[in-house]
Amino acid sequence: METSLQSQLKSWRQHLHQHPETGFEEVATADYVANILQTLGLEVHRGIGGTGLVANLTVGPGKGVIGLRADMDALNILENAPDRSHASCTHGKMHACGHDGHMSMILGAARLLCERRDFNGTVRFIFQPAEEHGRGAKAMMSDGLFERFPVDAIFGAHNMPGQRAGTFATRAGGIMASEDNFVIHIKARGTHAARPHMGVDPIVIASQIVLALQTIVSRNLDPGLQAVISCTEFITDGIRNVIPSNVTIKGDTRSYAPEVQHMLATRMREISEGICHAHGAQCSFEYTHEFAPTVNSGDYVELAVSAARHIVGAENVEANVQPMMISEDFGAFLQVVPGNFAFIGNGDTGKTGGVPLHNSTYDFNDDILLTGARYFAEIARLALPLA
Repeated sequence: METSLQSQLKSWRQHLHQHPETGFEEVATADYVANILQTLGLEVHRGIGGTGLVANLTVGPGKGVIGLRADMDALNILENAPDRSHASCTHGKMHACGHDGHMSMILGAARLLCERRDFNGTVRFIFQPAEEHGRGAKAMMSDGLFERFPVDAIFGAHNMPGQRAGTFATRAGGIMASEDNFVIHIKARGTHAARPHMGVDPIVIASQIVLALQTIVSRNLDPGLQAVISCTEFITDGIRNVIPSNVTIKGDTRSYAPEVQHMLATRMREISEGICHAHGAQCSFEYTHEFAPTVNSGDYVELAVSAARHIVGAENVEANVQPMMISEDFGAFLQVVPGNFAFIGNGDTGKTGGVPLHNSTYDFNDDILLTGARYFAEIARLALPLA
């Protein structure tokens, strides 16, 4: 049976890879997923938070309810895999983060649970849109996800290139950081490049700001806490022989605690406005919260670790992995209900599955699909035990 399921999982995954859709546009993706769930005999509820969907499976009289979540969206990246038979058919879009694999694993868990029926309670299979930019979880919850489909706990996972294929890693507490975005606009006075004394140079001002922002983590943050400030865009309206009038700096910050987020925003504003004022320029500062930190609940970490150990053995499970500064929309769910998020190894660097996420040559490792499906099914069995 497992050979048959592996073949089906691979077929599902590669179809989804060929037909990527980005955030809130996952119409065909949702149709494909819903059709599979309905074929398994499940009732599917559509249009939750846009293109999101939920399917429910109840076995026995148990009152317990858990959610198993997969993300559906792809990225605006042109796939660079000319020899890949299942490469994207949509120019400029690809599943470069493995959400095609995540969907397939949850679909596989649904098939296993429908066949085995070895639990007592209700499992909700939750397929979320728009994970990549941190909008889908909030959209589903704003649309009444947990009021209409309450859960006691929710579980998710993400493939991780650079981690040995089929291994698991998780931890209690913060496992992934928040992401906040910032935009700093400096308005000065442009002039001829040969006459800099006639103007106020926003490039010099902006450069000082970029450097000064890096002192916040080293000099304002408790060394026992974590944060990252990254300036990722530097945009001007100048040309080769013109000192510009405007510079825009864009970037993001990563952290784990609300008080750290507040401190970062406050100091960044003070530094940016202060440097601009010192040079006679104007400053506008914007700071927005995009992703909540992903914070696992202790009891459900233990359950997830037990499930993973049952599937791949204790030697292949890391129960206290180092936190990462990447972000995941799953964190928004964990602010409302408890649960656990884990990493599933996609493959060591230089081997199958080892290409980094968000890379134009990335591909999900089909060899871990069955492992992931069995893991999620085992979570249901342990969380909702038979009487």
